[in-house]
Amino acid sequence: MHDHLGFGWSDKPADYSYSLLEQAEVAIALWRSLGVTRGHLVAHDYGTSVATELLARRERGLCPVDFASVTFCNGSIHIELAHLTPSQHLLRVRRLAPIFARLSSRRLFLAQLRRILGRPDAVPEAELLAMLEDLERSGGRERLPALAGYMDERYRFHERWIGPLTRLDLPCHVLWARRDPVAVVAIADQLAREIPGAKVTWLDDLGHYPMLEAPDRWAEGVLAFLDGMPARAGHAVAPRA
Repeated sequence: MHDHLGFGWSDKPADYSYSLLEQAEVAIALWRSLGVTRGHLVAHDYGTSVATELLARRERGLCPVDFASVTFCNGSIHIELAHLTPSQHLLRVRRLAPIFARLSSRRLFLAQLRRILGRPDAVPEAELLAMLEDLERSGGRERLPALAGYMDERYRFHERWIGPLTRLDLPCHVLWARRDPVAVVAIADQLAREIPGAKVTWLDDLGHYPMLEAPDRWAEGVLAFLDGMPARAGHAVAPRA
């Protein structure tokens, strides 16, 4: 797993587009540097959007990693079906986004995180605060408006990214937490309908961050799918938020 540019401990340059196309390019460069040539692609949240760009490149013969499978977990792949939060709507407004990013408080951040969990107390506050520290590290708060541009890209490149999913010839797993109020059940249902042979696993009582809310159950869901494949080759590579 790696933090994309603008997230966590990765660099957060001020003069950068933070386009999903660039994020995919960086992921490929990282895998090249590590010698990764084959793996299972596991993607969550923002990472699911990066993964769809990687799959679009694969269809065109432009991705050097041979993916053995792909797992999508709670991301706004179908942005038109997502229930965006008030903060996400504000970050899409060019004039308001920098002000909102600069002035939003710790209390607001924690309240919004708790709202998208399956239960407000599902994740210890110390972990939520660690997420906030990673967000703010190296000027990350100021990068939020640029990072939010992925939502507009999901509309702009809809056919580039959704088209290859309808023609996907890889084993695909849709591992979805039902109580996510943002990346809602309708997105998982749509993916299951349009991706040939997709397998769906539901995490009934979990929200947007199932790997934090119930790490063992989420890991079991990922590994059960991989263990059930005819041949398990390579290491997992995981774009994420």
